[in-house]
Amino acid sequence: MRALIVLSLLLVLTGGLQGDLTPQTENPQTVVISVDSTNLRFSPSSVTITEGDTVRFFWSGQALPHNAVESNGVFDSGEPARDVDYSFTFERGMAGTYEFVCEPHASAGMVGQITVEPAPALVVDEPQESGEQNTPAVSLVSTVGVLTMAWVATSRRHGNG
Repeated sequence: MRALIVLSLLLVLTGGLQGDLTPQTENPQTVVISVDSTNLRFSPSSVTITEGDTVRFFWSGQALPHNAVESNGVFDSGEPARDVDYSFTFERGMAGTYEFVCEPHASAGMVGQITVEPAPALVVDEPQESGEQNTPAVSLVSTVGVLTMAWVATSRRHGNG
């Protein structure tokens, strides 16, 4: 019985060498947009990101209060303030172009644009189908080794070895 348990355990452990079924991870980025108070402009005023990325509107100690409001209401940093730390994450399915404005200074040209590009497709390794595809040699060697050990253990137990 012990040999059967060992055999089963070793088969389970060596089976993991055949492929990775976990999805590949994304690397979301954070882009910071601040204020160039000298020229009443966002800095940078135009950014390009990928779905899943975050835009952080951050400024501190400004002489004049500012905010960042998207023209269709997708995001809004709130009432104009001298200190702002607001983040918005563009999820999958939000690819497009987003125009935003500082409400108190829109007439002075304090506007910006965020271009969100589609995220790459998530790739999941498919399990290999039997047939003409090759099985990794490590798995074959491991299986033969486990079967040999099981045969030796069984033979000794029955007094044949």
